[in-house]
Amino acid sequence: MAGREEYRGLLDEDEDDEDVSRNMSPLCDPTHLMHRIVVLVFMCFLGFGSYFCYDNPAALQTQVIQVCVCVCVCVCVCVCVWIQDMGLNTASFMQLYAWYSWPNVFLCFLGGFLLDRVFGIRLGTIIFSSFVLVGQIIFAAGALANHFWLMNLGRFVFGIGGESLAVAQNTYAVNWFKGKELNLVFGLQLSMARLGSTVNMNVIGWVYGRIEAMLGSTGHTTLGITLMIAASTCLFSLICALILGLLDRRAEKILHKEQGKTGEVIKLTDVKDFPFSLWMIFIICVAYYVAIFPFIGLGKVFFIEKFAFSTVLASFINSVVYIISAPASPLLGFVVDRTGRNILWVMLAVITTLISHMMLAFTFWNPWIAMCLLGLSYSLLACALWPMVAFVVPDHQLGTAYGFMQSIQNLGLALMSMAAGSILDLRGYLFLEVFFIGCLCLALLAVVLLYLYDYYKEGDLNLSASTRASRIKSEDVERLRVPQPSVDDRDHLKPLSLFGLRNRYLSRLGVQKDAARRLSSVEEPPETKAGKKRPSAERRRLSTTSRAETAAGERARIAWPGPEARASTADTAFTHTANQDEMDPLERRTTESRSTAGGRAHTQLADEGPFVIVTCGIAA
Repeated sequence: MAGREEYRGLLDEDEDDEDVSRNMSPLCDPTHLMHRIVVLVFMCFLGFGSYFCYDNPAALQTQVIQVCVCVCVCVCVCVCVWIQDMGLNTASFMQLYAWYSWPNVFLCFLGGFLLDRVFGIRLGTIIFSSFVLVGQIIFAAGALANHFWLMNLGRFVFGIGGESLAVAQNTYAVNWFKGKELNLVFGLQLSMARLGSTVNMNVIGWVYGRIEAMLGSTGHTTLGITLMIAASTCLFSLICALILGLLDRRAEKILHKEQGKTGEVIKLTDVKDFPFSLWMIFIICVAYYVAIFPFIGLGKVFFIEKFAFSTVLASFINSVVYIISAPASPLLGFVVDRTGRNILWVMLAVITTLISHMMLAFTFWNPWIAMCLLGLSYSLLACALWPMVAFVVPDHQLGTAYGFMQSIQNLGLALMSMAAGSILDLRGYLFLEVFFIGCLCLALLAVVLLYLYDYYKEGDLNLSASTRASRIKSEDVERLRVPQPSVDDRDHLKPLSLFGLRNRYLSRLGVQKDAARRLSSVEEPPETKAGKKRPSAERRRLSTTSRAETAAGERARIAWPGPEARASTADTAFTHTANQDEMDPLERRTTESRSTAGGRAHTQLADEGPFVIVTCGIAA
């Protein structure tokens, strides 16, 4: 049973479900680890097809591009590029990536809403997987028909499902796994995504060559058939979505649980409340990733022309970023979690990427060094940058912040992909690398500004993990701390005396403190040798008035026995105690007596001294 409790991560299991679970085999029990491993396999392959087909244009770049190179002074490479199979230039070629990003400028805000409120997680996953499959088929059909606009339409439809499918994949992970298991699941999903991109880079070119050998010629038909074969991976992902939906529905019926939700709350009005540090994170995200993905999209020809690599070797080195990212992302994420200092890690990642691009642009050193550094820095930035959003915005704005971050990232990729293609057509790879270096310099400047701002505001972004945990713990304790009653608070719990009740009543009648002080400062008449004089007429009038007011105050206490009376007790008990300590001996000898007849009370003056009204410190 202990092992079962350790590995149980599916939705909290109720006691009523124990009897049902005992009658099932481990592979059929939704709460058992073996069953959840099966679910995890389908969950990881859910996005395999979309990641495999995303970089189809980059993997087939040499098959569809014929390059005419003119080498000039200072290794300035002027490249005239056109698409051999489709009759296009590089700017048009990069539109295939831009059209994928355009729908996600808006769908990043709507994907979670559609999954939560409209479709549900199961139906939504199937719909988005269908968009991916249909988009890839349209893309391949455009190549078969030699219609580039149809290929762009296919990439647009493909993009509608791609990013939203990733949201659905994360929702499934949260629904089936909890706690420390969740970090491992996210790492495996990311590794599977990078595996899909890596397999595409190294396999799809070989498939193109096989089809070319079968048909005996190149052309748009060969390209279309190759892309249609690639669509089979999207069909496989759709089948995984169907099976995953059935397993999730079965678990819902057995465990009597509801469908998982994304938990995202998107409010565009929260954008105006974003702090300066979050906008710097947005700038870093856009400026960094536009120097990664467009470079990978155009990198294969770059390695062939500058370093004289073969087609197979160029494809492999171009996929090194993804190959390294698959195992490095979970490990680097663990390192960042244990050490903290997110800003320093982001700065290190940006500087390393900047050095890598400088090596590729201005030297003929072995490109394996630069690409390995690029893969490590790419993984490091993803592990350190994205979690920082949770440190600068409250929980209710996380959905909006992450949605806006993904939105502007896709907007930047859409614009910069077309810009990179135009720069390559007009100026060549050297100027393209200078453009990427400029983007990374902008990212580095944003990191420096973020560091200075966080240091000035004493923020959490660059704290060590232990210091950050201590601060969070102290804030939680301070927020949840129940105030302990002090001495004064305990004094307020004393019962209300007739003296205090009378003063409370007088305060309600509007008796001012100055008047009370004048009454309390009335001097006692001098005594004669024969004894104490009879009270004067003024003193007798005051004594009569005080007895009447005391009786009225007791009637008020009986008529108002609710919380207000208890509050008046707390207000006056402490005041009466304090004022008694300040009385002179003559005043302290004044006594109070209670009359029980008819539920009334009055104050009997002692013969030893006069009666003095004390109202100091009573709350009006």
